[in-house]
Amino acid sequence: MTVFARDTTLEALGDGRYRVEINRNWWVAVGPNGGLVAAILLRACETEIARPGRLARTLTVHYLSPPREGDAEVEVTVERDGRGVTFCTARLRQGDRLEALAVAAFSDERPAMVDFDHLRMPDVPPPDACGQLVSDEQGPAIRHRWDSRWVYGPTEATGTDEAVVGGWIRLSEPEQPDAAVMAAMADAWVPPIFCLPEPPPTTVPTLELTVHFRDHEKLAAMAPDEWCLTVFRSETAREGFIDESGAIWTADGHLLAQARQLAVLVPLPAEVGERPRIRFEQPS
Repeated sequence: MTVFARDTTLEALGDGRYRVEINRNWWVAVGPNGGLVAAILLRACETEIARPGRLARTLTVHYLSPPREGDAEVEVTVERDGRGVTFCTARLRQGDRLEALAVAAFSDERPAMVDFDHLRMPDVPPPDACGQLVSDEQGPAIRHRWDSRWVYGPTEATGTDEAVVGGWIRLSEPEQPDAAVMAAMADAWVPPIFCLPEPPPTTVPTLELTVHFRDHEKLAAMAPDEWCLTVFRSETAREGFIDESGAIWTADGHLLAQARQLAVLVPLPAEVGERPRIRFEQPS
């Protein structure tokens, strides 16, 4: 079992309740990465619905407080189970504290009344030609969970005033991609604001994350070690909050997921010290 599979495994407690362990494998600053939390909540909804033909279409998560290390409980409520769409909510709790709240919608396959895709995957170098994002031992634990090959963002040779990052990415341990992996991947990259020429001394915890799942057929056909290409950009920072939008493609250009989030700009905690420098190495 991979780290991702183990850390999103749920123990059924009955009445829509599931136990999960929150550990430091996916830590960022003061808590687990929001994408991992989203994957756990989506897994709980899928398990509760228990209808493989009902595929995840959209997931929105609001992050109320960073979960702590230790046991947590997910409570799922099927709000409406219609003929074509199932809506459910999921709440992640630790003790009497609500940590995250999710709303998800699932549906059966539907006829394509119209089919187009104006969001084209950019033409970029292959993964083996891109620098590998690396992290020191004191860096965020999440960096060790993903194999990330840098395409957009700062390098030794270039810089930009545009807050855009992205590149090739896959889990460090081969794992069959599914909607939960896409939910985690939607928040797995370095935030675009960190790649400005003079990034502010902040963390950017996610306040709200929405993921739209766009091609389940292509997702199911992917190999466990296959690469995805991601691009994330921030266009507006106002009143202490910053947006981020992103897209995830297969290596042959099929759009798998789109993401949108709002994050809050928070000064680096004293216990974190300086943010680790972004470093690259040529992949072996």
